Parts: sequence; C-alpha cells; structure tokens
Amino acid sequence: MSKETEMQDTDLEDLFATARQQPVTVSPDLMARVLADADSWQPAAATLPSRARKPRLFAGFMAAIGGVGGLAGLSSAAIAGVWIGFAQPIALSSVTDAFLAGGTAAETVDILPSFDDFLSEG
Repeated sequence: MSKETEMQDTDLEDLFATARQQPVTVSPDLMARVLADADSWQPAAATLPSRARKPRLFAGFMAAIGGVGGLAGLSSAAIAGVWIGFAQPIALSSVTDAFLAGGTAAETVDILPSFDDFLSEG
C-alpha cells in the first residue's frame, strides 16, 4: 500500500466537517408514520363510569378505623375482652378476690403508688 491510498487522521476530520455542514432532515411523511406507529402502541386511558353516590355511614366508619385491617384488629380485641371477662384466668381471680373480700385485703393492695414511694431510699 502506498501513502496516497491510506487515510490520515486529518482526512477523517475533513469528512466529519463535511457531514456537519449538511443538515440532516427527515421527511414529513416518515415522521408522520413514526408518530402514528408510536400512538398505536400507547395504552388507552381507562374511563370508569361516574356514579354520584353519597358516602354511607359504614364506609365512613371503615375509613375512620383504617379499613379492613383496623376492623380485624378491633374485632379481635373485642372477642379477647369478652373471653377474658367470661373465663377469668386464675391470676386475675386472685386479684379480684382481694378487692371483693373487703376489710384489710383491699387496703393492702396498692394499685397506684404515690410519688413518695419513688423517693424512699433503701
């Protein structure tokens, strides 16, 4: 190969400069076909029928307690409270017996300690 047939770096720069001087234009027909194809692939917006209903009382209650999860927690707590109240465990029976016995037993049970109990040393 001779020196005349080989490309130099300056030759490549000259080709790029020539390409930059000619603006690239896309035909309007091609652009219209590309945009029409793109529009055909776009998903259609779902429209739901609008029914104007006033909010119901139960729906407001459900929203206030946090939905179905809140209703499940509230009903579980209610059932647990009824069960504990109906079938008292032995540990709760001894506490209620101390209160209901009257006399000195009720005086010895200190449910709410006073502030002085926290200040005592020892």
